[in-house]
Amino acid sequence: MNATVTAGRCSARCPFFDSFLTRFKARLDAVELDGPEPQTAVSEFPIPPERAAAFFDVDNTLVHGASIYWFARGLATRRFFSSRDLLRFAWQQARFRMRGTENHDHIAQIKSSALAFVAGREVAEIVALGEEIFDDTIEARIWSGTQALADAHLAAGQRVWLVTATPVELASIIARRLGFTGAIGTVGEVRDGRYTGRLVSDIMHGPAKAEAIRELAVREDLDLSLCTAYSDSSNDLPMLQTVGHAVAINPDQELRRQARQRGWQVRDFRTGRKVTRVAVPTAMAAGLVAGAVATGAAWRRRQVGMSTSRNRSKA
Repeated sequence: MNATVTAGRCSARCPFFDSFLTRFKARLDAVELDGPEPQTAVSEFPIPPERAAAFFDVDNTLVHGASIYWFARGLATRRFFSSRDLLRFAWQQARFRMRGTENHDHIAQIKSSALAFVAGREVAEIVALGEEIFDDTIEARIWSGTQALADAHLAAGQRVWLVTATPVELASIIARRLGFTGAIGTVGEVRDGRYTGRLVSDIMHGPAKAEAIRELAVREDLDLSLCTAYSDSSNDLPMLQTVGHAVAINPDQELRRQARQRGWQVRDFRTGRKVTRVAVPTAMAAGLVAGAVATGAAWRRRQVGMSTSRNRSKA
């Protein structure tokens, strides 16, 4: 089957989907947009619900900012580590972050340290804290326009999955609390109910997302040519190209350019048409948090060592 299925071809084979298409298009057209940027017209595509799904990236697509950062900030307020640790590392990384780029070396660094800040903690404890942090921090940062699109897919009888570099436990909380089908995320190693601080496999980023939804399609008997994917980042081009319908949400410059060239829909829910992105790159967020903890811990060890040396000198 071709990667794109037109409404005319499918309707000719499946006449009963005509009314379904009309209802689904009406739901999408009724979505209230948060941003002022003119929106491209909603494509008319018939989607048999039993074989279709929608895949949503999380950071800057569904959630304003990096969800792992909001989670880490919530942990800091609960004294897992100090806000000073986060700020110290952020300052050290400021020049790099302004570049807004991700490469293989960065991803390798993240893979080795992404979950260091929960090493030794019980999974049940982190999940419970994730529920609290969703309530007091993350929920208010959900893009309402993106949630409305996801709700339209659900109302049409389709499955909605989050596909994200965010730890799968946090991604699953977000999915469940918003009424979505499930989540695919980065998996941390667990032994005896506690995190080891290592990852089971690669971080869920770039090509890994495309591979994950292909595997899900086999398990769930999905037709990817009938599925839709949403993302803000050009790093997700492999996932967007894997499905029949791609939508750029709050896109970076490269994804906006690609969307225009490929005729993809663009939805921008930000407050202005021109947005300068100087935030931490999505896949770097987990590494930034882990590095913050490591940096803070090392600094505290040095302080303790200096204090001990001074005490010995006085003695």
